[in-house]
Amino acid sequence: MNTFETLQQVVRNRRSTKPADMNGKKIDNILIRHLLELADWAPTHGRTEPWRFIVYENEAKQKFCHGHADLYKANTDPEKFTNAKYEKLQQQGDTVSHIIIVYMKRTQNNSIPALEEIAAVSAATQNILLGAAALNIAALWSTGGMAHHDSMKKFLNLADEDVVIGLLYLGYSDVDVKEGKRNVLLENKVVWNS
Repeated sequence: MNTFETLQQVVRNRRSTKPADMNGKKIDNILIRHLLELADWAPTHGRTEPWRFIVYENEAKQKFCHGHADLYKANTDPEKFTNAKYEKLQQQGDTVSHIIIVYMKRTQNNSIPALEEIAAVSAATQNILLGAAALNIAALWSTGGMAHHDSMKKFLNLADEDVVIGLLYLGYSDVDVKEGKRNVLLENKVVWNS
């Protein structure tokens, strides 16, 4: 298999795995470091490298999950609040190995549009997901809960102009990966001009 075929296989076989389907087995921190190194090679306009990561493991992971649940409780309209979601956020770390918060650190006096910085961080996130797939590590890129709420930025001590891109839940899973599918044919997504 050549390099392109290997990459093609990893991209096509990458799937999201919910934390509830992870088994609690710990990922070696060296592998997490390798994934972050892949992220660091994402494309970046003006070499601003706006991606930042906060890694939680062990007790810190549980503390984060409880804090996340408390943010949900404190910032959700009582009519929309559910105990089920609160408990799910509290327990989200029970079966995962690591949680990585991915955010865009906005450079002061930056001439690069924020959208391009967000795109760069998203590319870094995809590099992590592809690396995880290549290592048979289960992963979920989550934007649920309070990920995009201002209270999360305050909780993480981020600046107002910083943007949380998502929470990556990483672990191992014994659940069989489902076959992938696309809902729209590629031909319907491409305009080819010659």
